[in-house]
Amino acid sequence: MLVDSHCHLDFPDFAEELDQVVARARDGGVGLMLTINTHVSRFPRVLAVAERFDDVYCTVGIHPHEAGAEPATDADTLIGLAQHPKVVGFGETGLDYYYDKSPRDRQQASFRAHIEASRRSGLPVIIHTRDADDDMARILTEEHAKGPFPGLVHCFSSGPQLAEIAINLGLYISISGIVTFKKAEALQATVSGLPLDRLLVETDCPYLAPIPYRGKRNEPAYVAHTAAKVAELQGVGIAQLEQATTDNFLRLFTKVPAP
Repeated sequence: MLVDSHCHLDFPDFAEELDQVVARARDGGVGLMLTINTHVSRFPRVLAVAERFDDVYCTVGIHPHEAGAEPATDADTLIGLAQHPKVVGFGETGLDYYYDKSPRDRQQASFRAHIEASRRSGLPVIIHTRDADDDMARILTEEHAKGPFPGLVHCFSSGPQLAEIAINLGLYISISGIVTFKKAEALQATVSGLPLDRLLVETDCPYLAPIPYRGKRNEPAYVAHTAAKVAELQGVGIAQLEQATTDNFLRLFTKVPAP
């Protein structure tokens, strides 16, 4: 089976047909889905989606875009919200200097709070990074020096240097539909050199639909197209890629029982 390790099923894009979207994912061989919190103030609706479906789990956290607008949330609060059995990680959090929708100091403080929650609880942190490789590498290294923490860099689109740093710190790398785009040669080259035992696949739906659906609303079933491209780049069969990425997901997200 496949796992969609990063989706946003609580978004309005899916409100009218969420049952059908989940059913299509199941029919397409997707056995687990992780729906990601972006606003801690909207956490209840993310949790409601996870509670609605046996094969959907969720996270709690604040996207870097929202770090300036959402209430400042410390590690204790995050850990408290993660006591629910369906909450299996923190985030997404991190740094986004491309849009700079939140002050960078607020992004960094929020990111460090999520990492602290991960370190103390043992639940993984889901990391968003865009145009912030230097600060991302610095913060990851500084925080790891305080004590290791589990996590993954989601929707990876940076170069091999940041990937190597993340992997050396024990983190995983999740690949989205971007890898299927014709102009993504640099990312494809990076993915081809990553260790298979650290890779996950995701949709980040409703965004970033892979070829052949690019430009349309993405959904969990389409993770199969991303997986096929990653398998090609890794030089392995699709069955081996499915098994590896599922095993990696379950190794990282320890609260999720194996199906």
